Amino acid sequence: MTDNKTRIFLDHAATTNLLPEARAALERGYDAWANPSSPHAEGRKSRALLEEARSTLCEMLDWRHDVIFTSGASEAVEIAAARARIPGRAHGATEHAIVPHAMGPKSKVIPVGPDGLIDEAALDEILAQGPALIAIQQVNNETGILQPLARIAPRVRAAGSLLLADCAQSASKFPLPDADFIALSAHKLGGPPGVGALLVKDLATLEPVGGQEKGYRRGTQDAPSAMAFAAALATRPYDMERLATLRHRLDDGVKGAGGVVIGENSPRLPTIGAVSLPGASNASLLVQFDLAGIAVSAGSACSSGKMKESAVLAAMGVTPEVAGGFLRISFGPRTTEADIDAFLAEWARIASRQRAA
Repeated sequence: MTDNKTRIFLDHAATTNLLPEARAALERGYDAWANPSSPHAEGRKSRALLEEARSTLCEMLDWRHDVIFTSGASEAVEIAAARARIPGRAHGATEHAIVPHAMGPKSKVIPVGPDGLIDEAALDEILAQGPALIAIQQVNNETGILQPLARIAPRVRAAGSLLLADCAQSASKFPLPDADFIALSAHKLGGPPGVGALLVKDLATLEPVGGQEKGYRRGTQDAPSAMAFAAALATRPYDMERLATLRHRLDDGVKGAGGVVIGENSPRLPTIGAVSLPGASNASLLVQFDLAGIAVSAGSACSSGKMKESAVLAAMGVTPEVAGGFLRISFGPRTTEADIDAFLAEWARIASRQRAA
């Protein structure tokens, strides 16, 4: 068991620690504290920093179109879902909970297979029904499964529809897809909470509301947080090859102790592992790991505290026995082999106790 000084954090998909570079950028922004929309010298200084952040974000993400700063990925999704200038709505069955809420009750649900990947035949049927905003995440926030957006995006565009991609988990770790709208969140990649962005390929596809951000978002712009977001992206702290090796180590250790890896044969982002101890209770598992000094989760931070069945696992057809013992293990830039080994040692102890019960 670890002590308070050596706790291990394996819940980086919920949020990760603020990078030093992002903290320094935040402080620089606070020194220029004026409203970026004010016409005086102080406001112009803040505006320059905001636009510097916007330019850096575009450069780091290789994005050549418009950027609307938001309070996070959830607001970015809500803006696109409510105001995309296209009549229909459809979304993947395993999207983050904000997506079905924002898309509304008339949004058609695109099923996934047991592998967690979009049923492309079902998608084609929906696309044939007329132009729509199609929301399909790049990386699932609970399983890490990567959707084949490089194959899907051209089909969406050929049908006269628009693609909204939730890239909160993948930005700075994986190339962004060729989507019409992309939702981002700073605190998933080393920036501060409370800031994100909606990337928009063509502003003409989005209904304006007046106010700031070229008239597409109301409210005072947060230049310091935008700067910290951009600084986190510019740092590029993720060694994905190293983290992929760690995730393989996690998978092998979990299976070796009688566990299950969810989505094992699907393409997955290396920073997220979805595992299960069949027959166990994820509520009990969370407590046991926390007492051992290891922070993990049982799914999205937006809903894991409620301990309801995962809608993602249900959509994949995962059995209740496996879903009941589900945990999400997610890595940050500094996650080490020793961290994974400590988790696996505790996992083996818990599995052994369960077999003996």
